[in-house]
Amino acid sequence: MDKTELLKVQTYLRRLFGNASINVVARSKKKDSAEVMIGEEFIGTLSLDDEDGDRSYAVTMSILDIDLEGIE
Repeated sequence: MDKTELLKVQTYLRRLFGNASINVVARSKKKDSAEVMIGEEFIGTLSLDDEDGDRSYAVTMSILDIDLEGIE
């Protein structure tokens, strides 16, 4: 994914979630995925699926059990 493509996905995610703090950041060694951040906090990965000529993107977010401590 090039910079223009990452910016388009970032703009889409910001609009979808109503959060201007979402950033999509390229990874140095991987060209088919990027990091999704809110401010300085890593929240997940963005993966590119370019199979059969149809481009799509998937955001994967893991939530650890320790992240849920104290939430009722």
